[in-house]
Amino acid sequence: MTTHPTDTARPAIAWIGLGIMGSPMSENLIKAGYDVTGHTLEQDKLDRLTAAGGTAAGSVAEAVREADVVITMVPASPQVEAVAHGPGGILENARPGTLLIDMSSITPQTSVDLAATARDKGIRVLDAPVSGGEAGAVEAVLSIMVGGERDDFERARPVLEALGRTVVLCGPHGAGQTVKAANQLIVAVNIQACAEAVVFLEKSGVDLEAALEVLGGGLAGSTVLARKKENFLRRDFAPGFRIDLHHKDMGIVTDAARAVGAALPVGAVVAQLVAALRAQGDGGLDHSALLRAVQRLSGDRV
Repeated sequence: MTTHPTDTARPAIAWIGLGIMGSPMSENLIKAGYDVTGHTLEQDKLDRLTAAGGTAAGSVAEAVREADVVITMVPASPQVEAVAHGPGGILENARPGTLLIDMSSITPQTSVDLAATARDKGIRVLDAPVSGGEAGAVEAVLSIMVGGERDDFERARPVLEALGRTVVLCGPHGAGQTVKAANQLIVAVNIQACAEAVVFLEKSGVDLEAALEVLGGGLAGSTVLARKKENFLRRDFAPGFRIDLHHKDMGIVTDAARAVGAALPVGAVVAQLVAALRAQGDGGLDHSALLRAVQRLSGDRV
């Protein structure tokens, strides 16, 4: 059972970025008894936060000024750098002693650089990207991979345990992002394999629903297959995690692997397939839409 500090000990939280993942995650903190002040660019997302019991802020500076913990959940490295370093950003306005937890998926080097700059201002940083998609965010069962100092991790643990089921310190600054890059490599290759199997099964005249049920119970079963089975069956590609973002993540893992001398032969092919799907106009769809790319390659009209 997850435990939390007493009401008086719970830190005040500022949440920056209320997208597909950020909104349900911030709401789970509110349900757990935390005071959450949020900022994002879309008014409807701010309205959703206030309806859930949070407080809307008109700027990053306003959100973070009185916070004990600042959490960022934005699309990529440029957005993290903008909200952290930019005019009116976190580092200019957060109090010394504030803990900044970046839960975005960005390059490991961006996390390392952010931690170094923040240290000079007395602000502690953890990189804490997540896996589990929208469903995992809603259900508070995310896997959270953390990079940073052990003391800061222990301070953040109660907050992170309100958001996820598996919370692990993976190493120093940037380690969380490196593990997330590996996660995205595995997920993309897994989705691609599932998509190829779906097209193969359908062209063979097999009952697809029955086939996916039995495959899910054997060694071929995976969280990807369990979470994305309905997407494949119903051709429902409403985004839980967009192709655009997975394209960004495949760039991160490809670059990071090159830097350390790790070969990613299958990953490189899947990265190109993700890029091709995006170029075909499907970047706003869920990453399970890799099925559409396999269908096109197999001669189907999509």
